[in-house]
Amino acid sequence: MDEPVEVDATGETVGEAKWNALRELERMYPGLDKAAVSFEILSEGERGLLGVGYAPARVLATAPAGAFAVAEPSELGAAAADARELVERITAALGVECRIDVSEADDTITVSCTGRDLGVLIGRHGQTIDAVQYLANAIAFRAHGDGRKEVVVDAAGYQARRRELLESLAQRTAERVRRSGEAVALEPMSATERKIVHTRLADAEGIETSSEGSEPTRYVVVRPA
Repeated sequence: MDEPVEVDATGETVGEAKWNALRELERMYPGLDKAAVSFEILSEGERGLLGVGYAPARVLATAPAGAFAVAEPSELGAAAADARELVERITAALGVECRIDVSEADDTITVSCTGRDLGVLIGRHGQTIDAVQYLANAIAFRAHGDGRKEVVVDAAGYQARRRELLESLAQRTAERVRRSGEAVALEPMSATERKIVHTRLADAEGIETSSEGSEPTRYVVVRPA
């Protein structure tokens, strides 16, 4: 492909219009590198009052030459494809332009997002990416039941960095509890963060953990066993 390709698309919101444009480009060229696509907002649309005066949002998506490749046969299952589609829709709605890669292991589906500015997708203290991951797992459970694979949604390696920090915190706290013999309450965490701490200390000698408090300020307590 030597020339750029343009697609004009509409939607109820700018994010939906971008999503529709990407889907059309991907239908035309399955090997599309979506992270290379740029958008020009032609109209932000009008919602109207009680359905009167509604006008859709409209965007022009441009895929440069070199953004196309021969598509490789997909080996992903239905659950992995569902997870990819969900994250693609959410990032489009958020206005986050990124590349989305999906890998599948025996018990885990990992959806990895890479791009220049993923702060909006990650959110404050990871709240947005946690919500996306929760939604992906809820959809997987509804569609595939107890036999589903856990879905992990990552952005720029954020999940790995956060896990490393939390596991280090858990280990240091356990050592402090052993020395003092007193329980230590950690700062409030999301459910995902609390699970990392519980898992890290599950087999720690002389240590037990529990989650206490109410959302959104629920926290982990580490105490002598």
